[in-house]
Amino acid sequence: MTVKSMTGFARTEGAYGPTRWVFEVRSVNGRNLDLRLRLPPGFDSLEPRLRDALAAKFVRGSVQVHLNVKREDGVTALRLNEEVLAQAIAAAARVRAMTGAGPVSAEAILGLKGVLETVEASETEAEAQVKAAHMIVSFQAAVDGVVLSRAAEGTRLSRVLLDQIDEIERLTRAIETNPSRSAEAIQKRLGEQVARLTEAASVLDPVRLHQEAILLATKADVEEELKRLQVHVAAAREFLRSPEAVGRKLDFLAQEFNREANTICSKANDSSLTTLGLSLKAIIEQFREQVQNIE
Repeated sequence: MTVKSMTGFARTEGAYGPTRWVFEVRSVNGRNLDLRLRLPPGFDSLEPRLRDALAAKFVRGSVQVHLNVKREDGVTALRLNEEVLAQAIAAAARVRAMTGAGPVSAEAILGLKGVLETVEASETEAEAQVKAAHMIVSFQAAVDGVVLSRAAEGTRLSRVLLDQIDEIERLTRAIETNPSRSAEAIQKRLGEQVARLTEAASVLDPVRLHQEAILLATKADVEEELKRLQVHVAAAREFLRSPEAVGRKLDFLAQEFNREANTICSKANDSSLTTLGLSLKAIIEQFREQVQNIE
């Protein structure tokens, strides 16, 4: 079976130099492909490549990506802010001229706020590109993990759906072979209805009575609905063997299943048929719910 679910999760970790990161990719069901990326400041340039990697693997589903990035402690450098230093020296000279105070030591000036700044060690453009390449590889591994997760869930869903299709087929056959649909049973019910009509009216047109009986029998016939259900069952099994994304097709098929079941229930003129029709509607609803998770 090649059916894929839209539910999956994967987490990968990576590192380059002092930078450590964690990618988390989560997928849930959705009508279309909805990509939502949460990247920390400074990593926005990765987004187009991450989106391309996701679009290459997924057709449907709501996919959320979270990137957490940290740098190792101590990977910093001291930078002399020469502009602030010049202002501090000028201010010290002005104080000496106004007060006659002694010279200010270099240590005192360096201790002033803003003269020395602690900054993260800078990286070259080439280093940034290499780091980005490592991050893409790590992200692709997370995406592949989600693909495997969705495939495994799809295999489980395939078995569930096939069991439900088997049950739909079984109920279809049960309705088809139900004794209440035999010619004798239909004739008996028509005879009982005609008897009630003749008791209620003193005069009935035999021709009109015959026409009404034919119309009643036609309305109660579910042969066409049963044939369409059989066709839908075959189509559902074929879809589940397809290598393509078939979620939308199966969703449409579930609607067609339900339409035929509703018609059968509305036409049923026997309690046993009604019971079978309701059971059919119940399993079709379960089928429809599972289909919502198929890509």
